Amino acid sequence: MRWMKIGVLLAAITMAGDTMADDNAKKELAPNGTLRVGLVFAPSMSLFFVVKDANGQARGVTHDIGKALGASLGLPVEFVLFPNSGLATDATESGAVDVSFMPVDEERKKRIAFGTNYTLGESTYMATGASGAKTVEEVDRAGMRVIGIANTTTIRAATRTLKNTTIAPVTSVEDAVSALRDGKADAFALSRDSLPTYVKQIAGSRIVDGAFQQIGIAIAVKKGKEAALGLVTDFLEDAKKSGVVRKALDAAGYPDSPVAPAGSRS
Repeated sequence: MRWMKIGVLLAAITMAGDTMADDNAKKELAPNGTLRVGLVFAPSMSLFFVVKDANGQARGVTHDIGKALGASLGLPVEFVLFPNSGLATDATESGAVDVSFMPVDEERKKRIAFGTNYTLGESTYMATGASGAKTVEEVDRAGMRVIGIANTTTIRAATRTLKNTTIAPVTSVEDAVSALRDGKADAFALSRDSLPTYVKQIAGSRIVDGAFQQIGIAIAVKKGKEAALGLVTDFLEDAKKSGVVRKALDAAGYPDSPVAPAGSRS
């Protein structure tokens, strides 16, 4: 009986310690008591981009995962929207938002702390009919005017891989589509899952064959918040296992897009 009481006491002490650790991690993650989630919006939804409805509210994969994170922590959620991932990275690094979701690359790893991936994607090009480009290799030729969103993983990867031409930055997806439509650019670098909507908007354009980047999209927090990083990583792994991430992908119209494997990091 004595040993049973000691066992119960030790279990209670362990549980109390775990609760205190979770509370400390929650305070480190959201010191203001509200979870500020950074999202990136675009005219069309993707595995990463959200869209805004008529009331300016976000809809999409990262919105649903962010909402589930807040619910799991018992915290109210404030969504902060950005027109590109470069600005969302800035906000995560500075602490203007508490958590975000971001394509992972080595440049961003220097600035923010990444947990595990929630899905995997790839980057390629949308090319105009006038360009004649049908493959990634055909985009990379002298004279091709290639554009991408400034300060993003995609434009950095395209910059590294293009050998015979260069890529110019634009501020948003809207600006990129306008440039293609107005004949000011020949190809636009973006995630493959994002491009079908924009191809429909420009007659004769196509998504080229091949990809120049395979990429994980992951949850992220400000560097130095190790307890917070552990907390959101544990949540995401549970969300992948429980079906929360699968449900978010399906609701956004991506039933064929894979949930990243358990523990997947880029």
